[in-house]
Amino acid sequence: MTNAWPALPLDSRDTYETLHMWTQIVGKTRLALAPMENHWWQVALYVSERGLTTSPIPSGNGTFAVDFDFLDHNLSVTTSEGTARALPLRPRAVADFYQDYLALLRSLELQVKIWPVPVEVENSIRFTDDRTHASYDPDSATRLWQVLVQADRVLTRFKGRFLGKASPVHFFWGGFDLAATRFSGRRAPLHPGGVPHVGDWVMHEAYSHEVSSLGFWPGRGPRPEPVFYAYAYPEPEGFRSYPVDPTGARYDKELGEFVLPYEAVRTADDPDDAVLEFAQTTYAAAADLGGWDRAALERPPSQRSRS
Repeated sequence: MTNAWPALPLDSRDTYETLHMWTQIVGKTRLALAPMENHWWQVALYVSERGLTTSPIPSGNGTFAVDFDFLDHNLSVTTSEGTARALPLRPRAVADFYQDYLALLRSLELQVKIWPVPVEVENSIRFTDDRTHASYDPDSATRLWQVLVQADRVLTRFKGRFLGKASPVHFFWGGFDLAATRFSGRRAPLHPGGVPHVGDWVMHEAYSHEVSSLGFWPGRGPRPEPVFYAYAYPEPEGFRSYPVDPTGARYDKELGEFVLPYEAVRTADDPDDAVLEFAQTTYAAAADLGGWDRAALERPPSQRSRS
């Protein structure tokens, strides 16, 4: 079990910072072309058998998909008409990746207009000007994908325990995190917004209803530690002091979330169980303190499959 959860060395940060910008460019393609879904679910990427994928994006009378392959290290675009093109994933400035990617789309007669400004980052550099982020270490990229595969697998198991409205397990390129969200079914108070380079109206849609959200974040900038995280919106009274498992889980006041260090998961006797304990107890904190109708929303243990 432990071998399936690789180490994420801190010297991989430069690669992840660059990948964050590359995934934003690709993700904005979905944002530009995919029809609106609740809570912006149409913009997310998904963990695939080789990396990250947009899944099919509508274009004219057909579709196309964009895939990051972290085994052969290329970015491919394939269309429903049977055409395909690829870019190698290698050290390349964001500005160059942006131009090369748009040229690749044009070569397939795919037209898209992207707002070339990163979101959810404090020091936002326009894609056209970004020569700061230019790192790509293949081993670091593969390790991150391997962790996402494991996290996606376990979060999907946890999702199966819930009968109510729940999001897919999906990768949000804004925060560069894998997330899965459960909903109580009730409207939430208006979100205050304030996310860097994101309109408040975007957050109003994202958090229009009460949520208990769970995910994995590989770390960024001044907070490089990879963690599993969990939060509630709105946060009910007593949430941050609610006892959660496993050992090592804690409430991070700066983030406003419970966190479980990835290293504690990776080195646990059973990493799957560690993540599931964290998922279940943090959800219980949100649901119990928030007065969710758990009997109506949860699948009985007798009906669960390998969960």
